[in-house]
Amino acid sequence: MPKNIFSRVQSRSLTRHHKIAMAGVATLGAAAIGFSAVPSGASTKTTTEAAQPAAVAYSNQQIKDVKASVTDQMAGASLKAEQIAAKKKADAAAAAKKAAAAEAAKKKAEAARQAKEAASRAAKRAEAKKAVSYPNNLDGWIRESLAILKKNDIPASYDGIHRNIMRESSGNPKAINNWDINAINGIPSKGLLQVIPPTFKHWHVPGTSWDIYDPVANITAACNYAADKYGSMDNVDSAY
Repeated sequence: MPKNIFSRVQSRSLTRHHKIAMAGVATLGAAAIGFSAVPSGASTKTTTEAAQPAAVAYSNQQIKDVKASVTDQMAGASLKAEQIAAKKKADAAAAAKKAAAAEAAKKKAEAARQAKEAASRAAKRAEAKKAVSYPNNLDGWIRESLAILKKNDIPASYDGIHRNIMRESSGNPKAINNWDINAINGIPSKGLLQVIPPTFKHWHVPGTSWDIYDPVANITAACNYAADKYGSMDNVDSAY
C-alpha cells in the first residue's frame, strides 16, 4: 500500500477514535488554566465546601419535610376517622339508651294505669260490700228511697213520706184505687203513694224499678213529682 494512503487512513482513524479523548484533554487543560488564574491569596477550599453542603443539606431537609408532612396527614386522617367512628358509636349508644328509657317509662305508665284500675275496682267492690242493706218493710222502703232522693238532689223527709203513705195506702204497696176520677178515666192510682201510671212513668227516677207497685220506685217517683209541684212531699197534706 502506498505510504500516503496509509497516512490518510491513519489520520482519519485517529480523528474518529480519539476525538472525544482530545476534547477531554482540552477541557482539562482549560480547567487547569482557570485554576492557575485564581489569585494565590484566594481560598478554593471555601468555595468548594460552600457549594457542596448547601445543595446536599437542602435536598436532605426537603425530603425529610415531605415525609413528615405525609406522615402527619395520614395520622391526622386516621385520627379524624377514629373520632367520627367514636362519635357514631356514642350517638348510637345514646339513641339506644334513650329508646330504652322511653320503653321503661311506657311500661311504668302502663303498670301505673293497671294498678290504678285495679285499685278502682277494689274500691268499688269494697263500696258494694259496705252498701247499706235495708229491711223489706215500710221503714226500709222509706230509708232506701231517701238515699236515692238525696243522690238525685230531690228534697223530702222521712216524716213527710211516712205521713202521706199512711194516708194514701196505709202502707200497702199493692193498694189500688178503683173508685176515684182516675179510676173512672181508666188510670187508677196505685202503690204506697197512689200514683197514676202516666205520672209514675214521667217522674220515674233512674236506678229504680219500672214496676209501679215496687215500694221504693213508687215512693221515689211520687216524691220527685211532689218536689216539682209542691216543693217537697213534706208540703203535701191531701190528695195531690
